[in-house]
Amino acid sequence: MVQEIIKLTNDCLDYFNRNGFTQDRIDDYKSMWKKGILAWMQKKNLTAYTAELGEEFIHSFIREGYVNTRERDFIRSVEALTEFMNFGYVRNRRMHLPVEYPLDGEIGRQMRKLISHLEKQRRSRTTVHDYELYLHRFLTFLRHERVYTVSSISERHVLKFVSTMENSKILIVSCLRVLFRFWYEQRIITERFHELLGNYKWVKHEKIPSFFTAAEISVIEKSAERNSGTGKRNYAMLLLASRLGLRASDIAGLKFSSINWDKNEINLTQYKTGNPLSLPLLSEVGNAIIDYLKNGRFHSASQHVFLTARPPYVPATNLMVCSAIRCIIMKSGVSVKNRHHGPHALRHSLAGRLLENNVPVHVISKTLGHERTETTMSYLRIDIKSLLKCSLPVPPVSDLFYMQKGGVFYA
Repeated sequence: MVQEIIKLTNDCLDYFNRNGFTQDRIDDYKSMWKKGILAWMQKKNLTAYTAELGEEFIHSFIREGYVNTRERDFIRSVEALTEFMNFGYVRNRRMHLPVEYPLDGEIGRQMRKLISHLEKQRRSRTTVHDYELYLHRFLTFLRHERVYTVSSISERHVLKFVSTMENSKILIVSCLRVLFRFWYEQRIITERFHELLGNYKWVKHEKIPSFFTAAEISVIEKSAERNSGTGKRNYAMLLLASRLGLRASDIAGLKFSSINWDKNEINLTQYKTGNPLSLPLLSEVGNAIIDYLKNGRFHSASQHVFLTARPPYVPATNLMVCSAIRCIIMKSGVSVKNRHHGPHALRHSLAGRLLENNVPVHVISKTLGHERTETTMSYLRIDIKSLLKCSLPVPPVSDLFYMQKGGVFYA
């Protein structure tokens, strides 16, 4: 692609202005272009810019791989021009690109057949991505064991891989079971490894959900900074987690169409389960959202309520929601020792408060969007007051017990 350099820089500056880049940052780009690529092209009597020309300019001052701060700025300015020319936007350099988990080689190609099968079944992108992750780990393990063909995979390899996994073992076993069943049905393998894994046993340790008391939640909410646009956004997201128990994925995915202002309701389809969820729009939550929309949200055509705080302004992600809420909790002064302190902990905390107020379990289940009431039952373990009501008195021990056989217990 070829474009006249002056027009390209002017169009790029217009893009910066439309998408809320600060004036200081825009001035930096103008200065870098003037002293860098524009001066270099003028010296060579060139007016047409190409990506190859930009690369030539960059390599003209790189000496033995060393790049100083000024030269790094020139490189960034040229990369911005090339990106805008090719795609029509300049990516936020702080944004994280999705991680790729390659499945290559003979075994990887056979694994890729399962991925294609899952995509045809319209499994969610998150599920497919998890399969790619676990299959990539298994593929890496097999290469370490010098196994490069499907026919060389043995029962020993399967069990050894599973035994070395410390995290997500249940999910990994499930993934491998699906893989081997698919391979067996497609006659890629003749061994019934899926039956082997069907009998695999692991110990699942019960965990007490992390939660905060009502007093601690109050301290956390009051501590949130609400003067800046970012603070207003983070406060609204915090209340959606603490007052309504929404998951990070549903907070990030919240759209304007999900909010019924007339009826004071939030109606959405849960990202995790795909089931509809309807919740009351509490006045504190609604006011926080309005404050963000009026005084903190950058103008955008996006239908998502929450956007990133840096250009280009794109919808919030799960990671951003979790990070923002964790940061508020950490700065609140509330102790997080031995406790998770993200949106899910606030979800647990809401369940605990509802239990303390004697709200029926089936109502709590509906509020949290659980598919089964059994899932909600796990929160009973954090309702200490109710558990104390089930405690039995310890009967006193008779002196005869201690005096038996001549008082041996006193010896």
